[in-house]
Amino acid sequence: MTAEKPNPAELDLTDVQWISASGGGGNCVMLAKQGEFILVGDSKNPDRLPHVYTLDEARAWIQGAKEGVFDPLLCP
Repeated sequence: MTAEKPNPAELDLTDVQWISASGGGGNCVMLAKQGEFILVGDSKNPDRLPHVYTLDEARAWIQGAKEGVFDPLLCP
């Protein structure tokens, strides 16, 4: 059973170790693991609260990206 997602405003992000993924041009997405959750933040707006995903949600998202499920979203 997965714990209820925390309110991002209540997270202590002081010691979070972010991983930055860049597509170039300064368009970085920051990811971090905190407990049972994956945090997704925006490097251009570090003061904004991160989105919070369960590990299962993050796995589904990453698997979908690997399989090209979201590729149509990138087409003009």
